[in-house]
Amino acid sequence: MLKSGLPLKKPSEIKVRLEQGAGAATTALVYAAAEPRVGAALILGHGAGAGQRSTFMVDFSRALSGMGADVITFNFLYTEQQRRIPDRAPVLEAWYRAVIEAVRVEVESARQRLFIGGKSMGGRIATQVAAADPHLDVAGLVLLGYPLHPPGKPEQRRDRHLPAIARPMLVVQGSRDAFGTPAELAPILGALDPVPVLHAVEKGDHSFKLSRKDPAAQAAVHLEIQHAIIAFIARTSHQR
Repeated sequence: MLKSGLPLKKPSEIKVRLEQGAGAATTALVYAAAEPRVGAALILGHGAGAGQRSTFMVDFSRALSGMGADVITFNFLYTEQQRRIPDRAPVLEAWYRAVIEAVRVEVESARQRLFIGGKSMGGRIATQVAAADPHLDVAGLVLLGYPLHPPGKPEQRRDRHLPAIARPMLVVQGSRDAFGTPAELAPILGALDPVPVLHAVEKGDHSFKLSRKDPAAQAAVHLEIQHAIIAFIARTSHQR
């Protein structure tokens, strides 16, 4: 847990490139784990509308690294190039895989136990990467607001690939999430092997914001989520 009054260390940088023409490079940020370390790294991809330097991504990365995990964030190429519309899934997946490869080289704990995931779209792309490669050495996935379907379109479910993941997962979902509630996800996740951990955020939306403005309550919700992530990583690491 972060100690108040201590200066926050700036994250280090990893340059990631992919053979996709001129300018096809992005920078990953590494938030180094504080002591005591959990001996694992977590890559978090950002959501569709905000990059790795958004308040949510930075705050969660700092908090989780303060609790002992090496946390790595990155911008998908469209964000790095300041384009608003995300690339198609194959391009997003290729970048996520490139980040995984670069992180394994640069971050020692990632060679021991690597977890992948992300916020909304970033988490969805992580699931697709894991589902597509059963041999990818990933200890588990952390999904922060899984976009099960577009808002108002529950019939357009994005769950067909989930059974192919076959790895431990933590899914954090707000009870007011327009992209899919915990009640919608529960039967889908319950049919998977292994059965994921579903952490419901009462009165939280897609970004876990509460229905009424209460800074203390909001901070407590975020802290509870962060402890759940670290507990999941520690528990899954010991089971391997």
